[in-house]
Amino acid sequence: MKKTGFITALGAMSGTSLDGVDAAVVVTDGITIKGFGDTAYRPYSDRESAVLKGALGQWPSDDLAEAAELIETVHAQVLSGFDDVDLVGFHGQTLAHDPDNRRTHQCGDGQVLADVLGQTVVWDFRSADVELGGQGAPLAPFYHFALAKYLHADAPVAFLNLGGVGNLTWIDPTKDKPESDGALLAFDTGPANAPLNDLMLARRDVSFDADGLLASEGDVDDAIIESFLDHAFFYRMPPKSLDRDDFADLTAAVAALSDADAAATLTAAAAMSVVKAMEHCPSPPTRLLVTGGGRKNPTLMAMLVAGLDMPVVPVEDAGLDGDMLEAQAFAYLAVRVVRGLPTSCRGTTGVRAAVSGGTISRPSA
Repeated sequence: MKKTGFITALGAMSGTSLDGVDAAVVVTDGITIKGFGDTAYRPYSDRESAVLKGALGQWPSDDLAEAAELIETVHAQVLSGFDDVDLVGFHGQTLAHDPDNRRTHQCGDGQVLADVLGQTVVWDFRSADVELGGQGAPLAPFYHFALAKYLHADAPVAFLNLGGVGNLTWIDPTKDKPESDGALLAFDTGPANAPLNDLMLARRDVSFDADGLLASEGDVDDAIIESFLDHAFFYRMPPKSLDRDDFADLTAAVAALSDADAAATLTAAAAMSVVKAMEHCPSPPTRLLVTGGGRKNPTLMAMLVAGLDMPVVPVEDAGLDGDMLEAQAFAYLAVRVVRGLPTSCRGTTGVRAAVSGGTISRPSA
């Protein structure tokens, strides 16, 4: 692999929504994005999702052998379908995240993938940041900075990822580097799709609220939203991060509501989390580019438009692929790791100094 210049990197992401594995190619030198390549998606079966959901909240142990093998096997299936790749970025599956106690757990062994694929694999992206006092999340902001440059933005812009958990990246594209003072502010906004997806599975035996239809038929319980927004998390200054199930009390709060009213209330919670988060931005962004599954929910997007005084659009409006942005991010970060460039900084995770996270595994002889 070349030590300088552009290379072809393949990234994979299995997010907190537990829906499947995304894989995407980015051509980059770890600083500038030259272009994008092929993509792939492999959904988890109901049984696979159940195994992963049963492993949530657990720290490394022999009890997780099934979940680890599943993650490694599915990723190997997806990633082996790509040709002419120089490097692989493997995020793994986050099962537990406790940065306050300097620990985080992304299940899956990158050395296993390196041996199976015969490729250099960068993995365990979060541990170094957490060990140095950072939140370990979100990690996509350095990629968002590169995307803002790629889009030739000349004023502050923000990316909002609505996966299982929501996260926001505010960017000043006039800065030279993502680790420069004032270039980035990034943090988790609150629960996004996870509580709603869990509700739909429990009550309707489907994995999500397609097109936000159920939520559109319900009424938001304002008292629940008011109580939700009083949570201490929303008053903490960023950077800050969440575990997928940190707002379990929100799920309990809607238990007595009808299906439609519960869906509407959980959708409103996701939207109002973002509205609240915008108060932390150094200045209003010129537009909010939305990625992740939540951008496909018209009810959620309408709530965001109603609550925010700025253009709110899916990233496709900027010519980007909202389904693959997270996978692309870990391809990009993998290149930064092998070239010794930072992957997080004080403005993105609160880590004391810019740090290059990630473990590099090469195929065994």
